[in-house]
Amino acid sequence: MNLKIYIDGTFYEQSVAKISVFDHGLLYGDGVFEGIRFYQDRVFRLEEHIDRLWDSAKAISLDIPMSRTALIEATLETIRQNDLHDGYIRLLVTRGPGSLGLSPDSCRRPSIIIIAATIALYPDSLYEKGLTLATCSVRRIPPGALSPRIKSLNYLNNILA
Repeated sequence: MNLKIYIDGTFYEQSVAKISVFDHGLLYGDGVFEGIRFYQDRVFRLEEHIDRLWDSAKAISLDIPMSRTALIEATLETIRQNDLHDGYIRLLVTRGPGSLGLSPDSCRRPSIIIIAATIALYPDSLYEKGLTLATCSVRRIPPGALSPRIKSLNYLNNILA
């Protein structure tokens, strides 16, 4: 299935959906996201997820360039465009394209990306047989360094764990 991806107000076929290599979300993890499930055409706690996205964006001084109502409608339209009834939404707001350098001042406009797709988190065998638990020596980033309440695009700590 060739998904339709929402990027800054336009739907693109998955095969041609692109962002700039100068987007600070790509270069520096400078952005926020939400992961949202939907079941039988109903999005789970969409407004609460949108509120949390706004809170995360505010915490990093990132202005989301559309209203909450418009973002909710764009999210629902992304699901409709892909003719999905159960799945997962990844909502991203990046700082947008800028110069090579950490300053967010070079980024003129944030980018909004919405992906809706099917998702299989675990194989059926896992539910039938269970799993083996392991602990990890990689520690979380201390809350004094980066608030865990901010769902930033940088999940490297989680990936390494």
